[in-house]
Amino acid sequence: MQLASFNHKGVDRIGVRKSDTEIIAINDLPGIDAATAPTMIDLITQGAAALGYALECAEKSAPKTSIASEEITWQPPVPNPGKIIGVAMNNSASNARKISAPDHPAFFLKPPSCLIGHEAAIHIRPYYGSVHPEPELAVIIGKKTRDVDVEDAMGSIFGYSIFNDITGNGMRADDLFHYWALYANEKDPEKLDWREQHLSYAARYKGSDTFGCMGPWLVTADEIPDPDNLAVSCSVAGESIAEDSTRFYNYKVAEIVSYLSQFQTLLPGDVISCGTAFKPSPGRKSIHHANLQKVPGPVSVSIAGLGTLVNPVKIDDQPIGRWRLQPKNTAKEEG
Repeated sequence: MQLASFNHKGVDRIGVRKSDTEIIAINDLPGIDAATAPTMIDLITQGAAALGYALECAEKSAPKTSIASEEITWQPPVPNPGKIIGVAMNNSASNARKISAPDHPAFFLKPPSCLIGHEAAIHIRPYYGSVHPEPELAVIIGKKTRDVDVEDAMGSIFGYSIFNDITGNGMRADDLFHYWALYANEKDPEKLDWREQHLSYAARYKGSDTFGCMGPWLVTADEIPDPDNLAVSCSVAGESIAEDSTRFYNYKVAEIVSYLSQFQTLLPGDVISCGTAFKPSPGRKSIHHANLQKVPGPVSVSIAGLGTLVNPVKIDDQPIGRWRLQPKNTAKEEG
């Protein structure tokens, strides 16, 4: 089943894809109480029974519950997830660039406020520096999950979507720390070891507004029997910049979910973006050349079985605001 979140005539709704041009508004179906199922997370939480009923009603729906897709404003399929987790450097194509790396998945968080839906604009400000797209497979969690073994991890997945993990390389460089990290000495806990490290925090360069494009559909897990073998492509302004596959991920979907659950409780509606598919199209530039400050949109990401996510790009002519406090005029105060 292919599900969507959208706004129609000022009302937020969830729906089932009926055709390429029509969506069935679940909120309008008989027996679906808008007070108990107003959002995608509520539908996910209600589980198979609610999904089965929604599908049955969609197949027999009256015309009044059908909405033309051109009349809606797309939202992220899960508009306000509890958390968005990204998997860092998970494509085998990036392994040659690693000077050192852990032997397990590494994660970062993106705030829900960065999310936008299909056809919504990616807003970039000049002071962000270089910004590029990162096409990725998104996993949507279906039930509360903690400490799940890898053999059972797929049972925690509700479905899949397309995620474009917009990344500000310029801000990553600006926020780079080269410093001495302090660790307790293993032999003498009273002493400290100084270790030279490089570190950049992801809050700005991964989490700025509109840096999480998602959609258009949330495709339920039963329609994607093998998420570890899906073709992924990305184009900017009509030029292909990536042709890849999820089979080149270092860690499979089940491994990602299982490992993450050993540290964080996963909740219904949580989104895990599994890593960038960035192998360049033959004879063409890579995503790292697609600086959206200079290359016009739209950005298009397609994944087999999940559809195509398209987002225009808008450069906001806005300087950074006055964020630093001004020093007090002590001489004037003393006088």
